[in-house]
Amino acid sequence: MTSLLPADGALDQAPQFGLAAAERMARELFGVDGRASALTSERDQNFLIRAAGDTRIVLKIANAAEQKSLLEAQQRAITHLAQRLDLTPRVLSTVNGGTLIEMPSADGKRHWVWAVSWLPGVPLANVARRSTALHEDFGRQIGALQRELLDFDHPALHRDFYWDLANARTIVSEKRALVDDRALGTAIDRVVAEFDKRVVPALAHVRRAIIHNDLNDHNILVGGGDDLESRAQSVTGIVDFGDMVYSYRVGELAIAIAYAILDREDPLGVAAAIVRGYCERNSLDDHELASLFGLVLMRLCASACIAAEQQRLRPENSYLGVSQQAIRRDLPKLAAIPFGLAQTILRAAAGAVPSPNAAHVRDYLKDVAMFAPVMGVDLEREACLVLDLSAESPLVSGDSHENEEPALSERVFGAMKDAAVRIGIGRYNEPRLLYVTPGFSGGARSTDPHRTIHIGLDLFAPPGTPVYAPLDGIVHAFADIALPLDYGPVIILRHTTADGVEFFTLYGHLSRESLAGVKIGQPVRRGDPFASLGDASVNGGWSPHLHLQIITDLLGLGTDFPGVAFASQRDAWVELCPDPNLITRIPQRRFPAESRSKTDTLTTRRARIGGNLSIAYRDPVKIVRGWKQYLYDDTARCFIDAYNNVPHVGHCHPRVVEAAVAQMRVLNTNTRYLNDLLATYAERLLATMPAPLEVC
Repeated sequence: MTSLLPADGALDQAPQFGLAAAERMARELFGVDGRASALTSERDQNFLIRAAGDTRIVLKIANAAEQKSLLEAQQRAITHLAQRLDLTPRVLSTVNGGTLIEMPSADGKRHWVWAVSWLPGVPLANVARRSTALHEDFGRQIGALQRELLDFDHPALHRDFYWDLANARTIVSEKRALVDDRALGTAIDRVVAEFDKRVVPALAHVRRAIIHNDLNDHNILVGGGDDLESRAQSVTGIVDFGDMVYSYRVGELAIAIAYAILDREDPLGVAAAIVRGYCERNSLDDHELASLFGLVLMRLCASACIAAEQQRLRPENSYLGVSQQAIRRDLPKLAAIPFGLAQTILRAAAGAVPSPNAAHVRDYLKDVAMFAPVMGVDLEREACLVLDLSAESPLVSGDSHENEEPALSERVFGAMKDAAVRIGIGRYNEPRLLYVTPGFSGGARSTDPHRTIHIGLDLFAPPGTPVYAPLDGIVHAFADIALPLDYGPVIILRHTTADGVEFFTLYGHLSRESLAGVKIGQPVRRGDPFASLGDASVNGGWSPHLHLQIITDLLGLGTDFPGVAFASQRDAWVELCPDPNLITRIPQRRFPAESRSKTDTLTTRRARIGGNLSIAYRDPVKIVRGWKQYLYDDTARCFIDAYNNVPHVGHCHPRVVEAAVAQMRVLNTNTRYLNDLLATYAERLLATMPAPLEVC
């Protein structure tokens, strides 16, 4: 095993050549007479040399601590890849036919100098708009790169390296104390705890290979595309092979994802797109899928810890902190994502069974001969009313910014009375406008995504109605979550399939009396009346009902397990939480017909409406409801209505509104009253606006 000096030693040996020296070396060693500009590097120096015409090369000056064998390994790997891929540079020969030249610096240190061809494109880090197509192409190129490296090896790359993901857990332990940001440190500690529990056991079985090991967004070049939609949405180059190492194969993908998800609104969606692309060119086994998300976060933790040490030693080197602001902002949010949820999403993206346990539990519940009626009413035989509480329902107000109670209760129980039924049903996997508190929102703006997809089944009945255990179990957790629009009193029962697979049922919006005398581990027999329904004063402010949910993996969340999900994560949550009608067994004929899907709607539109009435969106929005200045799509996502009058694109652009506000404030004082009214309206409009849209 060869060994690279630790981070502090490597930084002390960094080259310090100026632009003039770089130009001289390019001219004398490689015969390229051009102007030099510095490129970023952690511990080496890189210069872009622009000569006459289109001639460009990248001059590389290695750290004095770098071993020649490592540079030779890089060069052989680049040459190996250049024969198979169009995305990697070529190693250039000197005027004397060599590829490595040793040069002294003014301080007496000696550095190896070499050069590679220049690749077109701009760093991914400089591209603000990153489409799903770009992320999928990124994944494809990672898969291709790793596939072509499978038959490459070099003894120098079997080394002990602080940027090796296999060493990340140790690095974090050694350097965690250097992180002085409290929120960042807490996030690192949380990741470490989950990593040790969920990832470490799988790592013993993870395959290893030679990997690039540094596919961050500064080492990925993008370009291509002749129109606004496709411009800079393809990968054109992969550069900087200085961190190559023999390590976890899946580490290549984890490192790429780690930097790609920073500053992204939907990090799991980005990760899934990269995995989908990767699996078009390569494969991931179960151990790699079990490790992937943990390795993604561990890379960011290690980066934060290494940077904390390096920046103390070299505060003048801005590149050492190139990703740290984004990591400081995002790691606390990323650390809050349950590993099990991420694994489910990434397994689905890889084409694997999203959750093997969930599939097993569904099969088990289908085979159970009979469940005890949860509300004391056999819903398979007795009539009930299946309600429509979706985004387009007339039962629900169009104003998603106001709590529906008590009006919703009056409408629901009035409909049940008219139908002469004892139980009303709120549907599973239904997009709703009912979730209005900040706890359901993904951001501060009204147009930010909310958790709108209901992943339980609601059973409406009067307060005090008994709740019965549908099958044998034990009390796993309980709490009184006394927050607006939360569960109120909630109990989770744990169950076991015939061959020992655990799953859970959650009962929310209970009465406070339901928690009296309850103990963790307490057995509950099938048919036992173990709880009762609460009213709005105790159940979170909802219409009296039971929220029934099947959970195949609690994700470590306990009674904080959500009952509604973001639409972008819908498939994963539906996988983890199967339809509770597996237990209640309400006949399908009682459910209203499903609304036409967006795909069906578009197909009908194209068949019946002429092409002169075009759709402005490449991915059209299916609008199902409007209210005041808002529109809602079929997932209950809120939009500003830009179809009518003033809010057209241009008029509603935040910069235009800002200019209007400024202009109105300098108008004649004789009309100040009117100006103030208009300015107030514009300011309020600006406060509700989403980020500026790119016009397609």
